[in-house]
Order: sequence, then structure tokens, then C-alpha cells
Amino acid sequence: MFKNYLKIAWRNLKKNKGYSAINIGGLALGMAVTLLIGLWVVDELSHNSYFENQEKIAQVYQSQTFNGNTGTGPAIPRPLEKALRDGYGDNFEHLVMSSWTSDLYLKYNETNLSRTGNYMQREAPELLELQILKGEKDGLREVNSIMLSESTAEALFGMQDPIGKVVKVSNQYDLMVTSVYKDIPVNNTFNDTKYIIPWDQYLASREWVKNAEDQWGNNSFQMFVKLEANASMEKVSQTIRNVKKDLNEDTAEFNPQIFLFPMEEWYLHGNFENGKQVGGRIKYVWLFGIIGAFVLLLACINFMNLSTARSEKRAKEVGIRKSIGSQRRQLINQFLSESFLVVAFAFILAVLIVLLSLNGFNELSRKEISFPWGSGVFWLISLAFILFTALVAGSYPALYLSSFRPVDVLKGTFKAGKYAGLPRKILVVLQFTVSVAFIIGTVIVMQQINHAKNRPVGYDKEGLIQVPTFSQDFNGKYDLMRSEFIGSGAVVEMSSSSSPTTRIWSNRGGYTWEGKPEGFQEDLAWTEVSPEYAKSLDLKIVEGRDFSRDFASDSLAILINETAKAYLGMENPIGKFLKDDDEEDPNPPLKIIGVVEDMIAQSPYEPVKQGLYVFDRFDNSSYYNLRLNPNQSASQNVAIVERVFKEHFPDIPFEYDFVDSEYGEKFAAEERIGTLSGIFTALAILISCLGLFGLTSFVAEQRTKEIGVRKVLGASVFNVWNMLSKDFLKLVVISCFIAIPISYYVMNGWLQDYPYRVILEWWIFVLAVVGALAITLLTVSFQAIKAANANPVNSLRTE
Repeated sequence: MFKNYLKIAWRNLKKNKGYSAINIGGLALGMAVTLLIGLWVVDELSHNSYFENQEKIAQVYQSQTFNGNTGTGPAIPRPLEKALRDGYGDNFEHLVMSSWTSDLYLKYNETNLSRTGNYMQREAPELLELQILKGEKDGLREVNSIMLSESTAEALFGMQDPIGKVVKVSNQYDLMVTSVYKDIPVNNTFNDTKYIIPWDQYLASREWVKNAEDQWGNNSFQMFVKLEANASMEKVSQTIRNVKKDLNEDTAEFNPQIFLFPMEEWYLHGNFENGKQVGGRIKYVWLFGIIGAFVLLLACINFMNLSTARSEKRAKEVGIRKSIGSQRRQLINQFLSESFLVVAFAFILAVLIVLLSLNGFNELSRKEISFPWGSGVFWLISLAFILFTALVAGSYPALYLSSFRPVDVLKGTFKAGKYAGLPRKILVVLQFTVSVAFIIGTVIVMQQINHAKNRPVGYDKEGLIQVPTFSQDFNGKYDLMRSEFIGSGAVVEMSSSSSPTTRIWSNRGGYTWEGKPEGFQEDLAWTEVSPEYAKSLDLKIVEGRDFSRDFASDSLAILINETAKAYLGMENPIGKFLKDDDEEDPNPPLKIIGVVEDMIAQSPYEPVKQGLYVFDRFDNSSYYNLRLNPNQSASQNVAIVERVFKEHFPDIPFEYDFVDSEYGEKFAAEERIGTLSGIFTALAILISCLGLFGLTSFVAEQRTKEIGVRKVLGASVFNVWNMLSKDFLKLVVISCFIAIPISYYVMNGWLQDYPYRVILEWWIFVLAVVGALAITLLTVSFQAIKAANANPVNSLRTE
């Protein structure tokens, strides 16, 4: 019986090739979008699935309150390690201190490269569940050892066995390779960990790290833990909450709260606001999941509409089948079989579309998703997906067509009924409501991105490059390199800084000043800079003066930004001092000599943070900032800079970043969302237009004789076009009135996540309405004008 159903379905598809193409094409597009989004969602949800015990792994987080505002993050003090080991060690299977991820130079013979990794304690390989390919699992046992990822080992040693080989790290110390581990997958938090160096080496090579052993106020470290099998994440987190406050009175005023942040939530739920967890990338998972569902729904609506619209064409077939004994259940099964065949063809076409577009989709979304050919689960889900889509797309037509009374049909008295077209109209309204909402949403997303992009950054980022200077080889050579770079003609100004231009790496407090409010707890962004910093970035001095090498006292001077001036409550800050309130070992007071215009160093969607620019007395920077010669090409300038760099640092790889590109990366996530939303919106509109095109074609075909009579009686092409178009335009107008309030509510809520945001203006909604009407007119007009221009003689001859 099922074979017979499929045979009849195949004949109907061949008989109505145009409608079949629209049905299959529309469904294929909808299913392809849903498949791509499904693969993306699975990739997002499987982040960190590399870890078998991820439910037991956590990072230690800290919340602190400054003047009523609570900040939360993974930065913790070093003494916390001893406190947790001594007082709560029974809860942890592994406890690992870690540095922040950093770039170091690795050299073996003539091979010299830069890689990202961490200094970590001995238990790191077990906590990270590293797959050791060569060497020891306990690879961090010796202080002078290093563990390398497979790709890093191959880049350094080629086909040689790396175990036992000695690598020079940043021209500072020699480490022996003890282990090679398999590269951690891309969709993993530790993917960029290309080497691991023992924590003891971190202590031995950095005096400030060693000295931080009892500094509760120095939050410069990370800690990862794995709980014992019987330990509860929530209970342990609650137990350790007040450990810092209890052990150190000096930090109690900030109400530090220590807790465990589970690995399962790092990627998708990593945002905190005023001490509360407020989501994260999970909003994008929900967003695209909803988009995928709606796009598939639009495609299913096309199938329903075209199937029910052609009901009268198949009414006689239903009548004959019922008169010879077919049960309604059998007719429903037949129509569902047709639906299944259409969906099966559409799924095959959808898979081809996905395969052709997967590389571009990966590039756009910055993923490495592959089609899961060998996954039995995927194919089971796909089968369920096909059956579900066939049921959704074919259920209404099947129930509707099988309900015809055979007596009325065979007598020729069957009429579709006054309200037979109402369901189709409702479905068209639903289609265009979704499409208009997508248009409004996409316009607002792109407007918000452009709003942030057009925000004044406070400095000139064009023609500015930054060169990392993480090796000790750079210490004490700033003046020499500045002279060399400027003398080469490729650079017109240069400075150094302890943080990159586009980020803030350090925050400090613990100062007093004239007029400081009682109980005020300051949190200041701290950047150590050379005297030429403002000149090299083209920062505007709005009060006072810049640093000057002519004044020896400037070694204890600072510049503050405009936000800091307001934050510190200083109407006339020039000449005032910030004094260290550490009574036992105070640093010299810092004199404010100037106020600079605010510059965006963090998110362009957030307010500028109060910042201090402190004279770098010890020439111990992390970056050179080079203002390239605008009278020469960038490539020519960079080539000269590289040559000069190599003359002085032949054993260090030359690396640089254009600041404008680095700044552009701050928009990357939103731009990807905007671009993907735009593509999915275009596809949703295309699917809706396919359905509208098919419906218009059918209506024109259904009213062929009426159009012929009207033309004989003198109707113009415009009269016929107006007759066929106005009903569809009414439906689209209704869709717009439904979509606008829904879109306003949703997008206004989305914008609340951005303190610096665009205002929703009326023209956005008008633009969407005009666009929807224009698209509808273009779609409908083709068939309407074609019908209006048809020869009425041919139309009436069919009577």
C-alpha cells in the first residue's frame, strides 16, 4: 500500500512540475538553514565536551564590590591557593594555579616561533585530561621542563623526536621537552594552550610572582580545580565563599566573595552583572535556534498553502476514491506520503546545499564544523527531522483534502466555501510577520554595530601598529629602539606601554587624595607608559600638560582621563596627588600633571573606564606603539621596521598588529551575528516570496476565464494587476502591524545589554514596511502582469 501511495505521489509531482519545484525548493532552503543552524548549535553546546568530567571541573572566581558596584571575574590572589589547600583540600581531587595565557618565543636551533600557553602547577595535565602522545604524563615535575602540543612540537622539531630536546624560551631560560600532548580541540577553552611550563619556573623567573605569596590584594592569578567524586559544586562553592574576607581584614571592605564557576557554564553562561550571572553566548544559541525553527516553518507554510490552494483540482480524485471505498484514514496516509516524498527530495537537496555552503559558513562563523557523515545519531535525528517536517507540512493539507464529501464533488456542486481561503490567508500573514520581524531585527543589529563603530575612540588608530615586547631582551632598550625606528624613516613617533592600546590589563586601588569621600573604594585602570605615549597615539591633552623628559619630577607624574577626573571628584586636578595608603610600605605619591581625552580601551559598547597613565620608570613595557610614516605605504614601513627589529633582536620573531584591526575585532561577534541574521533574513524572505509566487500563479490560473471576460469588457492591464495584487498587499499590511510591536519589544530588550546603544527610531519600522510591500509587489506583479497581458481569446476558448 505504501508503495502505491508513493507511486501516486510521484505522478502528482511530475504532473505539476512548477508547483513541485516551488515546494521542494522552498523546503530545501528551509531545511538547509535549519541544518546549518543545528550544526552550529550543537558545536556551541558541545564546547568543552572534550573533558569527560567537565561537571567536576571549575575555575575559582571572585566578586568584589566598589562603591556599590560588584565586579566578578577569574582574577584571584596567590594566597588563596594555600587557604584552599589547607582548609578545604578534602573537596578537591586537583587544584592548579595558573598564569594568564601569554605569548612566549620558543627557539630550537634556527627555528624561532611565538606560541600561546600557560605556566601551571604539576597537576595540570591530569586536570586538563591531556592525551600524552610522547614522553611523561607527569611532564611538569622538573622546574626546567616544558610540555608542548603536537602542532607546536612539529613546528619546532619537524620529524625529530622532541623528547629530551632543549628549547630556549624568550631568550631567557632553557627548558627540556618532557611531553608532547595532542592538540586540544578548537571548541575548547584551552585550545590556545600550545605549551605548559611548570609553575615553579614562573616563581623562579619573576620576582613579583614570588613576592605575591602573601599579597591578598594582588589579583593577578588564575586557579582551576577538579572536585572529588562525592563533592558538590554548589556546597563547596558556598563553603569557601568568605575565605578571603575571613583571612584578610584589609580586603574585607570590598566584600570579596569566592566561588566555583563550573566548566559547563564557562562558554555559554559567562556574563556577570553586578555580581549576578546574566547569561552569555547562550542568547545567540536561543536566537539562532528560534530563527532556524521559523525559517523551517515558513517553508512548511508554503507547502500547506500550495497544497490547499490546489484542493479543487484534486477534489474529483478524492471523490472517486471515497466512492469506491477509500477510508479517510487511507486518504490521509496518501497525502502524508506525498508530503514525505517532497520532504525527502528536499532533504537530499538541503544536504547538497549544506555541503556547498559549509566552508563559507565556517569562515563566516569562525568555526570548524564538519558534516557528520559517520554519526549514527545525526542520521537518526535527520530521519526524525524528515518525518517531523513531513508531518507538519502535510498534516493540514491531508486533513483538509480528505474531508471533501464525494457526493458534492461528483455532482459538480463542490465549492471550497466562503472561508476556505481563510487558513491560507492566516498562514501568509504568519509568513510575512516573521519576515518583517527578521528585517527589523537585522536593521537594528547592524545599526547598533555601526553606532558603536562610529563612536569617537579618542585617539588616531589609523597607521598605528603595536609590537609585543615580552622578552627580557627588550628591557632597557626603549630609547635605543625609538631612535632607530624614527631614524629609519618608517616611524614618525614611538612609545611603550604595559598594556596593548585596545585593552586594560591592570586595575588598582588603595589611594588617598584631597577630597576623597569617606568610605570611597576606587577601582582605577592602570597603564604604565613612556613619555611619548600621548603623542604616538595622538591623544588630546584637555587640561595641564603632557609628560616631558625635561622634568625629572615627571618620573612620579601621571595623566588621568576625563572619566577619572569626574570619578575622583576633582574639579581642578592639575598638581594634586594620589598617595598610597599602605602605611607599612607606601609607594611615592603620584602627581597629576594632565588630563587626556577619554579613549576606548575596552568594549566600544561600554562606558570608558576611569584610567591612569603612569610614567614607566623602569622601562619594562609589554608593547611598542609605532606611528607609521603616512607618506609611505604601510607595507614599505612594516618591511623597514622588521629589518631594524631583526638587527637588534635576531633571535626573536617579529610580530605586530595594526591597532585599527585589533579594534575592529571588538565588533567581530556582533558583526558575525548581524551578517548571519542578514543572510537568514534574506533566505526567509526568499522562501516567503516563493510561496507568494506560487499562490499568485495559482490564483491567476484559477481566475483565467474571469480575467479574459474582464479584458473583453475593457479592463486595462492595471485593473487586472490591481485585482490580483490588492488581496496579497492587504495581508502583508496586516503582517506589518503584527510584526512591528513584537519586533520593538524584542529588540528593545536586546539593546538593554548595551549601555552605549542606539535609540529605536520610527524610520526603521517604516523602512521594513516599505521593503516588505515592495518585495510583495515585485513577487506578485510578475504573475499578475503576465495574466493581464494574456490573450483573452485563448482564456475564453477553454470554456
